[in-house]
Amino acid sequence: MIAAIAANRAIGKNGELPWYLPSDLQHFKKTTMDFPVLMGRNTFDSIGKPLPGRINIVLTRDQSRTFPGCRCFYTIQQAVAFCKQFSKVFIIGGGDIFKTFLPCTDTIILTVLKRDVAGDTFFPEIDPRVFRKVETTSYHIEEPYDIVRFERING
Repeated sequence: MIAAIAANRAIGKNGELPWYLPSDLQHFKKTTMDFPVLMGRNTFDSIGKPLPGRINIVLTRDQSRTFPGCRCFYTIQQAVAFCKQFSKVFIIGGGDIFKTFLPCTDTIILTVLKRDVAGDTFFPEIDPRVFRKVETTSYHIEEPYDIVRFERING
């Protein structure tokens, strides 16, 4: 799972990312390149096209929608069954998709802005009894932010 969040866990507003950090977009591209990415319909619509160099998997309830250049699934079970063939799949959003897949996620990579942002979509709470923070790297390029890696606690 990979996401960019504000300090207040906002991830979106009106179907868009409420900030622009080119350095984080490069981090996202480098991290996810050559791996499948799974997203909901709203996230696909906000991106507007399949992400190159990755198998794009779109999960939607709307069976009338098609997504050229993507694998489309209409149930969580279908998407999970398809993803089992891969050693790693990045869950890239949005809010409902993050909540749905958090229970079966082993690793979370978050870009965390050091400010609150007005939003209408939020990343779910990370339970410290389930995930431990294993790495934090701080950046100050366009603005201050951290890239934080969490791993599921076994047992």
